[in-house]
Amino acid sequence: MKITETQKRYLGLIALMLVTAAAALSIGMDGKQTISATTMMTFIYGTLLFWRMRVAFAFAGISALFVFGVLDVPHFVEFASLDIIVFLIAMMVVVGFLEKNQFFEVIVSKLLRFSGHSGTKSLILFMGMAALSAALVDEVTSILFMTSIMLHMTSKLKVNPIPFVLMIVFATNIGSSATVVGNPVGVLIALRAGLSFPDFLRWAAPISLLSLLVLIPLAFRMFSKSVKEYSKKLKAAKGEIFEQVRGHNMVVSSLVFAVVLALLLSHHSVEEALHLSKNTLLLGAALIGASIVLFVEGDNARNILESRVDWWTIVFFMMLFASVGSLKYVGVTDVVAKEMLKIIGTNPVTALAVVMLSIGALSAMLDNVLAVAIFVPIVQSLGAAGVATGHLWWGMLFGGTLFGNLTPIGSTANIVAIGILERRGLPNISLAEWMRYALPVVVLTAAVAFIALYLQLSLLI
Repeated sequence: MKITETQKRYLGLIALMLVTAAAALSIGMDGKQTISATTMMTFIYGTLLFWRMRVAFAFAGISALFVFGVLDVPHFVEFASLDIIVFLIAMMVVVGFLEKNQFFEVIVSKLLRFSGHSGTKSLILFMGMAALSAALVDEVTSILFMTSIMLHMTSKLKVNPIPFVLMIVFATNIGSSATVVGNPVGVLIALRAGLSFPDFLRWAAPISLLSLLVLIPLAFRMFSKSVKEYSKKLKAAKGEIFEQVRGHNMVVSSLVFAVVLALLLSHHSVEEALHLSKNTLLLGAALIGASIVLFVEGDNARNILESRVDWWTIVFFMMLFASVGSLKYVGVTDVVAKEMLKIIGTNPVTALAVVMLSIGALSAMLDNVLAVAIFVPIVQSLGAAGVATGHLWWGMLFGGTLFGNLTPIGSTANIVAIGILERRGLPNISLAEWMRYALPVVVLTAAVAFIALYLQLSLLI
């Protein structure tokens, strides 16, 4: 009997699960640690092999952790990252309201006039905006706004949206490494390593900019046919599709956008002035914007909350965060740190390469925020063992953000972007298709980051 493609995938999943369990036992993990690591990785393998079934694998993974006693309810609630979940829900409400009122269509029409209706110039502008907004605000807000703008463009021009969404995602992840507020990865590293906003501007921003400059020509080369089609149709549509756009309720839409953006940009200084806990206003900005939207919507408020929030993606995130938290809960990270010490020794270059590649591999499989959260105690353990770690924190940053481009679940921005495509009934991006374009992007940008850090190694240690 011939084995179907689906059956081959399930057999592959079982094989990967067994290999993971064997690897965990071989490096000295106990029973609970092996169960936690194997269950977590099986969840990830299932997600990558059966993307549309990812929530089913998420529920199965969490239930297995409960049944085997490696996660309890209080820690599930703690690890589910309710702050990130609420932030995503609130921002989806804001973006949904702006989409409904054609706010992004108005923005696009103005940007196109600025770029002279040049396809190449407009794409460079959009990628630059994605990177800059990710750096100044955060990657989630950037991807929500910029994906909406890009999908508006591709729907009007009737071109395949996939290449252009990938361009935006790649630029967003790269730009998110430039500042401490661009990515939760940066926040984690800044808090644990004692790094400041100026530190990021000095060490991270230049490397982020170099990576973006590498990405733009590479993206144009990889998607040359799509870019030519886009440019041709944009030129033909000049003055016909975009010039007459008139948004609805633009005063309120502009107010909501301005308030949320201003609060996101200034949240750190306002928190210090008001003596608020860190990131209180970051979450508050999204909630303030969402509350304004729901008050304005009135009787339609329930509809916008139900229809504009990607609940499928939200539930997936909760399960993913909680399952990764179980690795710390049972001490898997301590075992990994001991094994890494055997490989790294005291060589700073080897340490940088191993940390970047290790956290990059984890980011591609887990999500970069979770990968960095796992690696923070590992790097701290390396420091306690006498290994220089000044350069490793930056290796973690770029390993997480740049390698986050490698797979659909490599970063929060990737998952949100795919969720938007699915919710609108647009073509799905397979793992193979994603990695076909992402791999050269990751290889080149990570090489740029590694070389830049290596050249400044004496200043970082």
